[in-house]
Amino acid sequence: MKIFRRLRLVLFVTGATAAGFLASSLHAATPEEQAVLAPVKAMFDGMAKRDAAAIKEPLLAGGSMVLMRDGKPTQMTFEAFADRVGRPGTTHIEERIHDPLVRIDNDLAMVWAPFEFLVDGKVDHCGTDLFNLVRTDGRWFIASVADTGRKDCPVK
Repeated sequence: MKIFRRLRLVLFVTGATAAGFLASSLHAATPEEQAVLAPVKAMFDGMAKRDAAAIKEPLLAGGSMVLMRDGKPTQMTFEAFADRVGRPGTTHIEERIHDPLVRIDNDLAMVWAPFEFLVDGKVDHCGTDLFNLVRTDGRWFIASVADTGRKDCPVK
């Protein structure tokens, strides 16, 4: 019990909370977490290349997206999303996530992460991404995506 009182005292004195202490330990990128994040990175790479086939490759066929914009959901299939983003364009697009929270239970995983979406190197919008993934034949696939998108992004 003494050790717990000391830990509470240390957390209190340093201004930390038990939740903050635990949350910071959740961001460790274990090999299993890296495997879950790999299809997310692959989708983002395909988006940056505006390559519809590359966008679809890490996605589970029949999956869907829900994009929240101004409090209203826009739903689309993965195929429609890939075809839309995969069209040739003159702007460079890039989506970046940071501090992903990864949860894994056997063949099911989720990633919750803040993101910034850049157009020609400038933040166009930001928010939070939510990816649901499934593992099939030893490989992770994105089964669904939801995100928030807003324009009041903090300046970095």
